[in-house]
Amino acid sequence: MRHVDAGVLNIAYYEAGPADGPVVLLMHGFPYDIHCFVDVAPILAAQGCRVIVPYLRGYGPTVFRDKATPRSGEQAAIAADMMALMDALGIRRAVFAGYDWGGRAASIGAALWPERCVGLVCTNGYMIQDIAHAMVPARPEREVPLWYQYYFQLERGRAGLAADRRGIARILWSQWSPGWAFDDACFERTAVAFDNPDYVDVVIHSYRHRYGVVEGDPQYADLQRRLDTLPVITVPTITLDGADDGVTAATDGSASAAKYTARRAYRVIPGAGHNLPQEQPEAFAAAVIEVMKA
Repeated sequence: MRHVDAGVLNIAYYEAGPADGPVVLLMHGFPYDIHCFVDVAPILAAQGCRVIVPYLRGYGPTVFRDKATPRSGEQAAIAADMMALMDALGIRRAVFAGYDWGGRAASIGAALWPERCVGLVCTNGYMIQDIAHAMVPARPEREVPLWYQYYFQLERGRAGLAADRRGIARILWSQWSPGWAFDDACFERTAVAFDNPDYVDVVIHSYRHRYGVVEGDPQYADLQRRLDTLPVITVPTITLDGADDGVTAATDGSASAAKYTARRAYRVIPGAGHNLPQEQPEAFAAAVIEVMKA
């Protein structure tokens, strides 16, 4: 594990592959960690890629450099961390790839800094949050899997997460990836990342901010204003949906098509739930290699 000071964080990250290879940033989601790419990274490294897999803020050994920094989990902050990591490592351009929180960070990076993005791979379509319309309800069957987001709006939910981060994560893994037969060792290998002292604060802020319930960190206000416009993505993109995703159901990709102005491919991956890179690593890695060559 390597560490680097990057913006407001000291980021812990895993690196594989040749130092002079084309760079791929792999960004994990909630409630997961870098081990979701445990089988993706070796595939990419074997293809000559320099693979960088960071722990997000609030996870694992990544820590805030100043105790006074707000423990924000807002989308602009996660994306700004990714760009700060690139700067700290002297990386000019990279493929941005991820899912869930990490897919959103990758999408924001592609939208706001296209000159630094070779291409984008993400799951679940256009992921930039439309906070202005966050209170518009979805169909009831779409609301049900989001129970944890509504739970986290309450102080009861904060207390519940603090009391049993592993218990909540295990339920979400099972609900979101019903066909994934993970074992206790696999779960615990990731769950230690939730012991980060800032995990609860970052997670709760993330799910409250996206509904407009709490303010963001002022240092990201300008970025968030740009995101409020729901910017288009102008780099080559592949979006993937897990056929069995239990929280964000697979679609035909048409609803978000207008948000991509360069070549965009859309695929549904059989045998995958929400944690697509860990459940179907070959498919995820193949998409990264394809977009790199586009």
